[in-house]
Amino acid sequence: MDVVPVLDLKQGLVVRARHGDRDAYRPIETPLAPSAAPLDVARGLVALHPFRRFYLADLDGIEGRGRSDAIVDALAAALPQVEFWVDNGLADAAACRDWLGAHRARLVIGSESQTDPGLARALGAGAVLSLDYRGDVFLGPAALETDAALWPDDVIVMTLARVGSGAGPDLAKLAAARGRSSGTRLWAAGGVRGVDDLEALRGLDVSGALMATALHDGRLTAADIAALA
Repeated sequence: MDVVPVLDLKQGLVVRARHGDRDAYRPIETPLAPSAAPLDVARGLVALHPFRRFYLADLDGIEGRGRSDAIVDALAAALPQVEFWVDNGLADAAACRDWLGAHRARLVIGSESQTDPGLARALGAGAVLSLDYRGDVFLGPAALETDAALWPDDVIVMTLARVGSGAGPDLAKLAAARGRSSGTRLWAAGGVRGVDDLEALRGLDVSGALMATALHDGRLTAADIAALA
């Protein structure tokens, strides 16, 4: 069971995400780092545990205000042992391939930004698909949710309203995704609180969870993460 720290970027800083209400996100305050600067926060997380991958939500890119590519490159250069998964709202096949060729990272294809349901699969190993939900409403082309033939090897099930909520993961949506594909590596995002939730996810054959709040609030400790790994 892998824990994947989340860095939500807005206007050059890491912000604290809650309930998917992006207008209300504010720079993070965490005992793990002296500031909300992305490299400070990332180094603080790596000091907690040698994480193998990070998920980075480029909120400015997702909302069309310009991408944070320079920050992605700086993080990748400073932490070469970490694989970065980056959601920046790209939805054009040529632009996605150009981006993958220019940056040392995998590209997260967020369903909320997509019109072409075949894009994530067409991009191959460089892509991760995020199935995005707001409440029970799927965001994106309907076929992306239901047709697992369109999925790449790694698929995130992202319940936006649960992000930062402490409400627990959406086990029903994860179980439904697992029922559509037995071979896909599934990743839970939104509401994961700690060890008990991670054990429940393990029972659904989920590969790992994207987490932020529980790491910064100390509910998931270094000892917990080492034991899970």
